[in-house]
This record gives sequence, structure tokens and C-alpha cells, in this order.
Amino acid sequence: MALPSLQPRRLGRYRDLALILFKYGRSDLFSRAGLEEILAEDLPPSEPGAAAPEELARDLERLGPTFVKLGQVLSTRADLLPDPYLSALARLQDSVGPIPFADVEKTLHEELGARTSKAFREFDPAPLAAASLAQVHRAVLRDGRAVAVKVQRPGVRLQAADDLEVLESVAALAERVSATAARYEVGRLVREFRATLLRELDYRIEAENLRILGRNLEAFKRMFVPQPVADYSTSRVLTMDYVAGTKVTALSPLVLSEIAAGELADALFAAYLQQIFVDGFFHADPHPGNLLVTRDGRLAMLDLGMVAHLTPRFQDLLLQLLTAIAEGRGDEAAKHAVRLGEARDDFRPEEFERRMRELVGGQRDASVSQLATGRLVLQMTRVAAETGLRLPAESMLLGKTLLSLDEISRRLDPDFRPQAAFRSHVETIVQHRVVGALKPENAWTALLEMKDLTQQLPRRANQILERLAEGDVPVRVEGLDQAGFMSACQKIANRITVGLLLAALIVGAALALRVDTDFRVLGYPGLAMILFMLAACGALGLIYTIVFRDE
Repeated sequence: MALPSLQPRRLGRYRDLALILFKYGRSDLFSRAGLEEILAEDLPPSEPGAAAPEELARDLERLGPTFVKLGQVLSTRADLLPDPYLSALARLQDSVGPIPFADVEKTLHEELGARTSKAFREFDPAPLAAASLAQVHRAVLRDGRAVAVKVQRPGVRLQAADDLEVLESVAALAERVSATAARYEVGRLVREFRATLLRELDYRIEAENLRILGRNLEAFKRMFVPQPVADYSTSRVLTMDYVAGTKVTALSPLVLSEIAAGELADALFAAYLQQIFVDGFFHADPHPGNLLVTRDGRLAMLDLGMVAHLTPRFQDLLLQLLTAIAEGRGDEAAKHAVRLGEARDDFRPEEFERRMRELVGGQRDASVSQLATGRLVLQMTRVAAETGLRLPAESMLLGKTLLSLDEISRRLDPDFRPQAAFRSHVETIVQHRVVGALKPENAWTALLEMKDLTQQLPRRANQILERLAEGDVPVRVEGLDQAGFMSACQKIANRITVGLLLAALIVGAALALRVDTDFRVLGYPGLAMILFMLAACGALGLIYTIVFRDE
């Protein structure tokens, strides 16, 4: 099979990636991911300390916005990378120097069809924040509404498109020359990243995400989602409510006590449970920079470029999985995880179940300072990958989201217990899911499925009856656990034998009562009383074993 062609005009980018491989090829980054076979055998080892995780993060920052975003996505892949790299990539900041204000005005004029001075009453030329994809300015509309205007950097879409093509070419090459890269589906990872980045570059999608999340969290009075201004928003410009607030990491202990930070942490946790298990739509990037505490004590959620959608089946299985984890039931957690994922040919179920028991056991009432729920989920994805179970990409993104929530909760309330909070809210979640299943739109879906069943039932029943009449019914026999089966048979045989011996002792004692001897116990013939006492002790022991030890 021919290898993918490399385009000469992108040789500079290929060289940059080759340098990354050269630099980190012998580090624990590639050996942990199992990708060292991609590299040439004669690749020299890196110098000691040269492949530090923090340096990898800086190298990705130097490669530009596409690779910064790639690093942030890789920070969710606990099944691929070691913990030090996950932590370093999770802290990647895509803040860069601001672009000239003339470029901002040009973009606004192209997108809004009017000069900045005409579209806004006030527009601060100094940005509130500057990132690799965009920068944000504070402005005031003509009607006096304070807004934040997010303006995309010029040329970033073209640069992202070129970088994505480079990554796709390299991923295709890696999958063809490396069985490990094919097993970890590097190409699928790049395709998922491409879809995520392109959605993030279209601000119309982010505006719709703000509207959806705002509606879904209306009942949470301590949560605030800024709403977009439709007439001032396009694919490259997003105008939304301005939020004046403080990052969670910058709050003093006095302020935390004034705003009842423990209640705020519980409200945030409950809001995410609602998003994940009821709405099936959640904000997937809740790091401290995207969560601000407002002056009135609410928590504002910003930057909805990265969101995730969950199917009803995924929600049901995930709810069962996290319930088992919260209650410390490792065996059940392992079973739900297997149903959630897809077993590869090399899946080792016994090892996965054993490691899940070790992972979940003893975590029931740990505080957030002792246990990170998100890290537990990410560790589960790593255990799954190492034992041959492929979990959905949503589970890894969910683990990253929960990991960020753990950090926020720790900042707000060091004694906050996510497991206990989950158990306290799970009843409400189940009620919402049951009520949601009874909604008219879901009822119509059930009726249509019932209609299909009614139409197909006679034909299928006729096929079954014909095969029964012809004796053409295949029988599938699943192998039994022979060791367990033989052990059960031995128990039954032993019980029957003991019962017969006890019965014989009782009969013998009754016959011995008729034999008159000088040896007596409690006024009765001694031999008969000894046989009766042996029978009584044996019967009590058998009853105890049956009642208290048998399952």
C-alpha cells in the first residue's frame, strides 16, 4: 500500500514535527504511549531532562494555535500519556501578544458591515484578553448595554487548515508503519481534533451554545451564562454580555466566606450533573479562567467553544457507572464500563475487573483534597486502554471536565465531597430522566417503534414457528465455570452426607435408650445421651453454615 504523499509547500511544518519526534522520541512520553516503534531504530536518545513535560508544552506553544489546542486535547488522553505530561498540557495557556487594533477594526468592519465607531457607543482598544485564536475587548452598545466582543485573529483559519492537513498526513503515515499507532487509532484522534477545532473557529456555534446552556441552567440561580447579541455576532465576531468578576483562583478567604463558597461549589456540581445526565450537553472546558465569581456571588460560565453532546444510552450507562464508583462498588463499576466501551481482540476482562476494584475501593467518602473524581475517571480510561477496552472519546473529555471541576471545588471549599454530593443529587437526576422519558416528543418516538414492532411481529413469529417445526433451531451453549460448578456439587454432596450421619446418630441414640447400663448421663443411658449430643452439635453447626455462610 502506498504511503501518503507529503506536500513540498508544507515542508517547514513537517520539519517542526520531525524535530518534536527527534527530541521526545526516547522519552517516557513515547515509550508510555507505545509509539516508539514509529521512530527509526537509529534515533539517538535525548539528553537527560531534555524531554521534560513543561518543555513539551512550551514547544507546542511555539508551533502556534493549532498545536496549543492539540496539546489541550491530548491532556484528556490518560490512556496515551503519562501523568506528568497530562498535567503540563492541561496547564497550556494560549495567551499571546495582542494584534494591532487596526486589524481588529478591519475584521469588525468586514463582519458587521459598519465602522467600529458607528456600531458601538464605546469600544476599548486595549484587549481584556489575547489568545492564540482571538482576543476580547470591552465595549458598550448604542443602547447602553455593556458587552464583551470576541474578535478572531486574521489568518488563523488558513493556518489551522494547513496544520490540520499536516497532522492528518503524519497520522496516516504513522498508522501504516506502526501497528501500535493503528491500535490507538491516531488517525481518529486527529479527525476528532479537526472537528473540534473547526467548531471552535465558528463563533455562530459558540453563540448557539451560550443560548442553549443559558436555557438549560435557568433554574440554577447561582449560575450565570452570558447571552450573545445576535445582530453583533458572526462566524468571526462574537458579542455577548460583559461579565465583571474575579477568577476563582484569585478569591481571598474573606471573600469566599462572604459568598458562601461551599454552597457555590455544590451549585456548580449540581449544574454539571444536570448538564451531563439530564440535558446531555455540557461545557467541556471549565478551567478557572472560564469561571468567574460575579459581584453578586454568582458563578459565570465563559468560553463555550468546547462542548460535548451525550446520547441517552451513554447517559444511562454513565449514571450507573458513576453511582457504582461513588458507592465504592468496583465490580459493578467494571461491568458498567465494559457495557459503555468496546472490547478489542486483546481485551482481558479479569485483569480489568481486578484493577477497577483496586481503583474504586476505599474511595467512598474521600474529600476532594484526598480524591479527584476526574482523575479517577481518567485513570479508568487508562486501565481500560491497557487491558484492551476502548472507551468512547466522550468519557475522556468527561474525565478532563470533572478534573477541572475538582480543582474549582478545591478552591471554593477544601472539604467539599464530590462523591457525597453526587449521591445527594442522584435521586433528582433519576427523576428528571424518568420525566424526560415521558415527554410528548419521546412518547411519539416510542409509539413509532411500537408501530414497527407490531408490523414486523407476525412475520418474525411465523419464521420462528417454521424453524421450530422443521427442527432448524440453533442452540448456543455457553461454557460453565467448571471449578465453581464442581465446588458447588461437592458442597451439596457433603451436606447430604452430614445429614445422613446426623440422622444415623439420632436413630442410634433412640435405640441405645432401650439398653439398660450402669453408665448414665442426666439419668439416661450414657451412650444414648452422647449420641444425642453429637447429633445436636452437628445439626447446629450445619444450620449455622447454611444460614450465615451460604449464598
